[in-house]
Amino acid sequence: MADLDKKTWTQKGLNGLKQLGIMLLLFLVVSTAVDLWRGKDIPTEVLPPISALDLDGNLVDVMAMSQEDPVLVYFWGTWCPVCNFVTPAVDIMSEHFPVVSVAMSSGSDDRLNHFLADKGYTLSTINDQQSFLAREWSVQVTPTVMVFKGGELKHYTTGFTSLPGMWWRMVFA
Repeated sequence: MADLDKKTWTQKGLNGLKQLGIMLLLFLVVSTAVDLWRGKDIPTEVLPPISALDLDGNLVDVMAMSQEDPVLVYFWGTWCPVCNFVTPAVDIMSEHFPVVSVAMSSGSDDRLNHFLADKGYTLSTINDQQSFLAREWSVQVTPTVMVFKGGELKHYTTGFTSLPGMWWRMVFA
């Protein structure tokens, strides 16, 4: 009887792992399809520049920055509920990789600086008050994360993105 119980528990465990694997694969396929659909208008051939002054008055030129190292570009908004979960991970990424955040329709420079300071974020941030950069890049979903290397768009994803997901995109850029 004990051998039967042990076998049953082993079979249940293997079946559970199999189901988990299938669910993870399905999630990966669905999330990739959603990313492709959401990003269908994002330019991939002729790339518009991402060049502007950040909140500290520094000129940020993503294409030039990405010539040697990958650069993560993060389109987000202070009003975006999903961004509340993704921005802390992007801030952590900025400690290890070049990161440029583009705050869309998030108010004045003072308001945005106050928001960033209140949250303790140290991201290099471009204030895209009128969402000109976002429209130029056809960003319609926040957050949107893009990875550039050698002046080329290597990866992009929309919606919730995990820290490991961003990390791997940067490593494989």
